[in-house]
Amino acid sequence: MDHITFLVAVVIVTALAFDFTNGFHDTANAMATSIATGALKPKTAVLISGVLNIVGAFLSTEVAKTISGGIVDDTLVTPGMIFAGLIGAILWNLMTWLVGLPSSSSHALFGGLIGAVWVGAGSNGVHFDKVVEKILIPAVASPIVAGVAALIATFLAYKLTARGRKKSVTKGFRLGQIASASLVSLAHGTNDAQKTMGVITLTLISAGALGHDAGPPVWVIACAGLAIGLGTYLGGWRIIRTMGKGLTEIQSPQGFAAETASTTVILTSAHLGFALSTTQVASGSILGAGLGRRLAEVRWGVAGRMAAAWLITLPCAALVGGISAAAVKHGGNFGTVVVALVGAAVAAGIVVLSRRNPVHADNVNDHHEVAVRTPAPTHVGTAA
Repeated sequence: MDHITFLVAVVIVTALAFDFTNGFHDTANAMATSIATGALKPKTAVLISGVLNIVGAFLSTEVAKTISGGIVDDTLVTPGMIFAGLIGAILWNLMTWLVGLPSSSSHALFGGLIGAVWVGAGSNGVHFDKVVEKILIPAVASPIVAGVAALIATFLAYKLTARGRKKSVTKGFRLGQIASASLVSLAHGTNDAQKTMGVITLTLISAGALGHDAGPPVWVIACAGLAIGLGTYLGGWRIIRTMGKGLTEIQSPQGFAAETASTTVILTSAHLGFALSTTQVASGSILGAGLGRRLAEVRWGVAGRMAAAWLITLPCAALVGGISAAAVKHGGNFGTVVVALVGAAVAAGIVVLSRRNPVHADNVNDHHEVAVRTPAPTHVGTAA
């Protein structure tokens, strides 16, 4: 415990705060389609998802090892760099949540860390070959694979049930969705909770509390699982609305197909140690399910905005992480305090803005777009 300095403790708490935002930012990945089709009531859905995220956190540590000893050189990383990277990731998560945009929490974390380590330790601190292999290639391939799988599954689902009574078919697939959405939640915990485990493990390695190439201790696994589970239970209703109603009008066979495809891709990648974005996988599956149903409307404008967010997430988070790392590196403890205060102020401002147009369990299925109302301009005087 001698290695757990005040800064290390702050980094661990900040990592768990990121994990919490990751949870409510990504609830939609598992439950948006089930909520949209009526298979699960909104509050029941987020409760199930939260519990299974905690369970999933204990199933594997391969992704955690990719984060702690894969994309950056743990011998050059300091707790201050990790803190700076986490600030970039948290702020990006909150900004995209505010506008209901399902960007990648995973890429926000990777970008923040890469930017912070690059500024703090130089380009040698980042393993760019691993970034390409473990992050960029899966980022391109995973939504395509999930989308194609969901498209085929949706086509088959409607083909095989074409002569069935619509009411019976809908009821059967809604029951199936309870199982498939639960599996996505389990897979999400297996994949995303591990990223925070990896960050905390990297922090402990950099502080000398753990040896190089060490895996996450049990207490780290438990804390990360609990944080993401609590965040999931809070429910990122803004993003759930976009995923469930924004991309396409989802029916229960499509929801079942999308969730099944997402689960398969996420669990396979977690087993292989690929730290992919569950948001991109789930979005690809929903688009595939939309294309798989004849005459279904796919809102390509929404899909385009999501794709644009995916492209800029990693570099934007890296920029914030790099700026924060520069402040920490040159300002020492004072710089760290300044970064923390600025980050807290921005986060508080985002929360205040969100209350102008609240989205919650009771109105999550009302409309597919989330807007943030701003005060109307005040005109002083009138023209002559």
